[in-house]
Amino acid sequence: MGERKVLNKCYPPDFDPSKLPRVRRPKNQQMKVRMMLPLNIRCNTCGNYIYKGTKFNSRREMLSARFYFKCTKCSAEMTIKTDPQNSDYVVESGATRNFEPWRAEDAEAEKERWKRESEEMGDAMKSLENRTLDSKREMDILAALDEMKSMKSRHATVSVDSMLEALQRTAAEKEKKIEEEDEALIKSIFQKPKEFVRRISDDVCNDDEDLTRLLSGNGETSNDGLKI
Repeated sequence: MGERKVLNKCYPPDFDPSKLPRVRRPKNQQMKVRMMLPLNIRCNTCGNYIYKGTKFNSRREMLSARFYFKCTKCSAEMTIKTDPQNSDYVVESGATRNFEPWRAEDAEAEKERWKRESEEMGDAMKSLENRTLDSKREMDILAALDEMKSMKSRHATVSVDSMLEALQRTAAEKEKKIEEEDEALIKSIFQKPKEFVRRISDDVCNDDEDLTRLLSGNGETSNDGLKI
């Protein structure tokens, strides 16, 4: 690769590096580098939003790792520099940093952590109470996870065919029950009246007995073989 670009150099046998003159360079010497924007910013000149990951040709200062680059819309110069204390970057001029909610959440969590550590430093009971709350929270989380796993396993055992079969069976039973109720309603509407037994009164019975006795007393016989 070096040979193709003719970057290799030939050093003569009598070359002495100590004889080379020293070059004085300023401490804030800048060099041109290709960089990728590490944060979301907005240009103060034109209001253009430039998002994280945008690539720029920038000038870098070696001492403080300061980067100079231009807006993609209006070419206004902007400057950012490294923040080693927070492992981040700081916008110096020409732009403002966009609001990033996860950074606010991280800052709040870090604040709560420092507050808890300061409270537990001189109070053993507070430390014990915090550990108890942490263990209770972990147990609740584990119980919820176990419940979710058991529910998932129960759902995994149910197949589509079995679900369809159960639905069809339920529909058939419901239809049969409706038909039985309809038949019972129809029978109750068109039910036959009860049969009544006619009783013969005592007077009618006495008249028949007298007639029989009268005929038998005369001794006559009718054409039907009865005595008259």
